[in-house]
Amino acid sequence: MPPEKTDDKYLWDMLDAAKAILGFIAGRTFMDYNRNRMLRNAVERNLEIIGEAANKVSPEFKLLHASIPWRGIIGQRNVIAHDYGDIKNEKVWLVAIEMIPNLASEVEKLIPKDPA
Repeated sequence: MPPEKTDDKYLWDMLDAAKAILGFIAGRTFMDYNRNRMLRNAVERNLEIIGEAANKVSPEFKLLHASIPWRGIIGQRNVIAHDYGDIKNEKVWLVAIEMIPNLASEVEKLIPKDPA
């Protein structure tokens, strides 16, 4: 079954937010991240966007692409949005530097290319 057209939109949102995070953290260290509230907020906000978009991707599409950790992505969003007092900067930083590059790469492969 082909993905719903709306899935493409949500995948693009995920990719856009992932690329934003990669841009924000480029050349930065954890110390930079930990000391810069604006940087932390920017990364956290884009993780929320990724999680919200992932939550809206159709169940059928998620089943077809089970290598993407959909539940973990959505769970991270829920922690940031609802349990913000429990956010651990170290964990968010690790997500940004270890998981977001791979996620961006995987999601980019799933977005249909416009015919040239």
